[in-house]
Amino acid sequence: MKETSGKSLQAFILESRIWLNHYLSSILRMIILTGPAIAIGIWAGIFRNATYRTCLNISGMVAVLALIHYFLVKRFPKSRVTSFFSLTALDIIIVYMSFHQIDIFLTWFFVPLVSVLFCDEVIYFYAVAVNYVFMTAATWIATSISYTRSGFESSFGCFMDVMGGFTIEMLMMTSLGYIIIKLARENFRKLFQQNELIQFQKQSEQERMKILDSMAGIYDNVNLIDFTENTEMSLRDPEQKRIGIDMRSQTHTQMNQKIMEQVMPEHMEDFLSFTNITTVRERLTDRKIISGDFVDIDKGWFRAQYIAVKAEPDQAPDVVIYTTRNVDEEKKREQTLIRISRTDEMTRLRNRRCYEMDLNELRHKPLEDDLVIFVIDVNGLKQVNDTLGHTAGDELIKGAAACLAITVNKVGRVYRTGGDEFMALVHTDDPEHIRERIHKNAYKWRGCYSRNMTMSVGYASVCENRQAILDELERIADANMYSEKEKYYQMTGNNRRRQ
Repeated sequence: MKETSGKSLQAFILESRIWLNHYLSSILRMIILTGPAIAIGIWAGIFRNATYRTCLNISGMVAVLALIHYFLVKRFPKSRVTSFFSLTALDIIIVYMSFHQIDIFLTWFFVPLVSVLFCDEVIYFYAVAVNYVFMTAATWIATSISYTRSGFESSFGCFMDVMGGFTIEMLMMTSLGYIIIKLARENFRKLFQQNELIQFQKQSEQERMKILDSMAGIYDNVNLIDFTENTEMSLRDPEQKRIGIDMRSQTHTQMNQKIMEQVMPEHMEDFLSFTNITTVRERLTDRKIISGDFVDIDKGWFRAQYIAVKAEPDQAPDVVIYTTRNVDEEKKREQTLIRISRTDEMTRLRNRRCYEMDLNELRHKPLEDDLVIFVIDVNGLKQVNDTLGHTAGDELIKGAAACLAITVNKVGRVYRTGGDEFMALVHTDDPEHIRERIHKNAYKWRGCYSRNMTMSVGYASVCENRQAILDELERIADANMYSEKEKYYQMTGNNRRRQ
């Protein structure tokens, strides 16, 4: 039979019908030789009741039938009609030989038996019905001629006796043939279901391998780890050899043993913990992926990932893909975006968002004794904006930021938290000295639009307010700043509301 892979059961049945029609066509052409064969038998005295004319008629008749069937096969190879014709032709040949008393012991059940091969109930029952009709006709003719030699008083009695046996045999044969066809079709159906499942699994495996191959082109390293067989396989390796993993003594795959040679020392402990092969399955339970970022000595940041391939819900995966990919540029862009999001656009100092984030970090750990919160406000900004314009006001803000950066950057962080408002988180044992330096640097400043600048500076230290929390320290520093601003107003005689 032809290859059945990828075909449906119906397609297989149709292909088998084509195959059988071609073979039956060949058989009919071979039967043309029956005439000459019988002629030899007549000459040898085997067929005493036959004549040479009968031989010629048989060959001629079969030749016509074979020619008709040949054209049917060429034109309608899948048609049931083509099959019907071949089976009917065989019945005609048997009837003709029986009528001319050619003693070839070819059973009447040969044609229905051949029809079973089609695995088609329609063709089978057609063959049985036509065969029975021809068998009945041939039996009637035969018994009408030879009933006296059989001991019967009438041809009808002889006919009924012979046909009774034939009918019982035909019924048994019909039932048995039908059962054979049903069993064959059922077995073929199961076979094709299994074949479809195999094809689906093969296709899924091919698609999975295509995905893995494409991943191998994206990642620096791609390792397929099979925990059922305890093997690893590099998908970037052209030979794709499977390497055994000894889970009793081995904590890292061969791939990671090579990678760790390039990991920065300060990242080594985290890398060894993340890539420990004995804990990967447990960490991937109920998760699709786990990842970690580390630094390569030569290439910079890289990202290692374990991806679950085959995993049932609430179960550890049996197959895992391990990948590494250089993310140094990505990290740089990420750090740039973070820096931009935390930087004040005008002054390039840290912004209020960054201040709140740093303050939130401090809330989750004990405060150091030398921590001091500074609150700074630029004096006279409104007057500068009103008299000299906003360009002069922006210059004043930038100048204040520069003075604060020069003073504080080595001992802390400076933040612009509002229009002319600044904050600083400083580690110092002498906050008053820091305030004096801020005033001194502001006094030295000169701008293009404004020739002088002053700032009001307030602070609150942890060592002087040990019971206070961060928010209270900020309020104390703010109040201290406003106290200094009042002194500035009193000294200059300016109206506070205009400032």
